[in-house]
Amino acid sequence: MRLLLVICLFLASGICAAQEIGITAPEPSKDSIRNGHIQLFPNDFFVYPVLKQRTLSFELEKTDRSRLLTYRPNNTYSFGLGVYLFEVGAELAFAIPVAERKTDLFGNSKARDIQLNALGKKFGLDAYYQRYRGFYITDRDNEPGRDLPYPQRSDIISRNIGLTGSYIFNYKKFSLRSVYNFSERQIYRRGSFLALVNLGRFTLEADSSIIDPSQQIDFGSDVAFQKLRYSTFSVAPGYSYNLIYRSFFLNGTLGIGPAHHWIYYKQEGGAEEREIGINSFVAARIGIGYNGDRIFGGISFITQGSNVKFDEVRFSNNNASFKILMGYRFREFGKLKKRAWDAIPLKL
Repeated sequence: MRLLLVICLFLASGICAAQEIGITAPEPSKDSIRNGHIQLFPNDFFVYPVLKQRTLSFELEKTDRSRLLTYRPNNTYSFGLGVYLFEVGAELAFAIPVAERKTDLFGNSKARDIQLNALGKKFGLDAYYQRYRGFYITDRDNEPGRDLPYPQRSDIISRNIGLTGSYIFNYKKFSLRSVYNFSERQIYRRGSFLALVNLGRFTLEADSSIIDPSQQIDFGSDVAFQKLRYSTFSVAPGYSYNLIYRSFFLNGTLGIGPAHHWIYYKQEGGAEEREIGINSFVAARIGIGYNGDRIFGGISFITQGSNVKFDEVRFSNNNASFKILMGYRFREFGKLKKRAWDAIPLKL
């Protein structure tokens, strides 16, 4: 995990609020079945403006659902530009300033959120690093009055780092790339079973217990921790389906499976505990849009998270991304016809 953290920090060097790099694997030799269902754009490059929001939140909930606390960052949207060139996609976006009134109500959050994704016709890989400081708390049983600030914890720091890999079984007739990076287009409505593997580490720390003494009456003293850390390994089955009408599409993806957790937490009084548990991992995607010969665009929401239990309390973290984009494909010319893979020496 340290090596992955170093790689992510290297990618984060710079002052941008959000970055994303996408890689599309090169196509192998001709596949007549896939060519009849998936249209490629091998001679085009494209650019697009993008509006996005990434967030990392976490929850404490009684297993009987009688109480729920949600900790959210007050992070805003980012706006920027994306390009797909040399078979590599990249996005660079900068945070839109938060209104002063919104800061008064929800506090101030600082975020570093970086993602690297590689999406081939069979395999996908997402690597992510998130560090958030400053959260506001929503309690469905104790909502503040109108125009009154929510409870805020500027001292809470959360980190989320990990890898999620996926395998697409029906890759000859189904394409995730047609929905989420537009490097190709699926012609007919089709779906595919998926296999997902996740390896991650979540860390939470604060100057004092993340719940106050009055909340400990309902949640118990076991979750009065000021430091929490757990590593997760999960293998999950999933399914994804593209509903196609002409050049319009609607995608739904869901993966759910067991997760093995190695848990460490430190109580406010200094007591330390270590546990091993098995709970759940969930990943979901929704995408809708238009993928034409030249013009394309869409709206997507992606989320994944894991859950751990402390007696009668469930703790969960959620890594979510919302994106809106619209772009145009241009014909390649000159050196733009090169591929990133051409620069990699291959020895047979």
